[in-house]
Amino acid sequence: MRKTKHAILTLAALLATVSFAPNAAFAGGRAIAGIVFQQDQYFRGVQIGMEKAAKAAGDELLAGNSDSKLEKETQLIDTYIARGVSSIVVAPLSADASMPALKKARAAGITVVTYGTSVNGDVAQATVTSSDRDIGIGTGKEAAKFLKTLGGGGKVKIGTLAFKSQLPEQSNARVEGFLSAVSDQVDVVSQQDAWLAEKALAVASDMLTANPDLKVIYAANEGGTIGAVQAVKKAGLEGKVFVFGTDGSEQLANMLLNSDNVLQATTAQQPLEVGRQAIEAAQNLLDGKKIETKVNVPVLPLTRADAKAVAAYKESLKALK
Repeated sequence: MRKTKHAILTLAALLATVSFAPNAAFAGGRAIAGIVFQQDQYFRGVQIGMEKAAKAAGDELLAGNSDSKLEKETQLIDTYIARGVSSIVVAPLSADASMPALKKARAAGITVVTYGTSVNGDVAQATVTSSDRDIGIGTGKEAAKFLKTLGGGGKVKIGTLAFKSQLPEQSNARVEGFLSAVSDQVDVVSQQDAWLAEKALAVASDMLTANPDLKVIYAANEGGTIGAVQAVKKAGLEGKVFVFGTDGSEQLANMLLNSDNVLQATTAQQPLEVGRQAIEAAQNLLDGKKIETKVNVPVLPLTRADAKAVAAYKESLKALK
């Protein structure tokens, strides 16, 4: 009896985190589940893109957030299976560990589309993503141009902030992409993990203290980029240490436009497009149409040297509010 009661309470708590439209599964359109794994501007953009694509086709979007917890991701998928959704569109947390729940969904006749990340095997019927290697290369190319202006001869000492312990494949692809563009110009003296701004501030500060000749920090995500910029400013190293980052947001755009000359470039994804194309892939599959099973949404390099483009990007972010 206690186990049954616990299970009911767990399900009730989970349902409280899931946004269901009234009678969604029985509305005029289809019910499509869209799962994100954290709340930030990127995933807010993805969700808006999903909502617009669903609304345009008369479908209902059931929004859920796994909070980067595999157990919750599994529970969400089980809930959507029980709900009888037509499709599950998800950014899976693990290429392997996310597979069992998604296989269960497929076995129940539910169309599965992944975005951002995917799973091994053929569980996902379509995947919409931006190349993580291209994300790193985009910033790396801008860094390669900038490094030529530093002069002084010899290789420039740099450090990297990644998120390898969270999503190793994605993190490695970004860092390796960046380094591939600057490999003949740099000497990597420190590689650390820090993807949340507060942690990245602490880690980057220690990195700067331990390596007084460090000239560049590359961060593989938004939080790492923000923390790295804050660390450079906290140490009073504006104009002496330069940051190259990843992702796009109003805060990062402001950092590129700031006269402090710390953040030099970042490469943004296009979350609205990712969300829209992921839902449209699910809709087309449900309609029996043949589609590209692997869709690559181009990335957008932003640089301090092109303030006009940064300002235009910042203006475009108003659609995410």
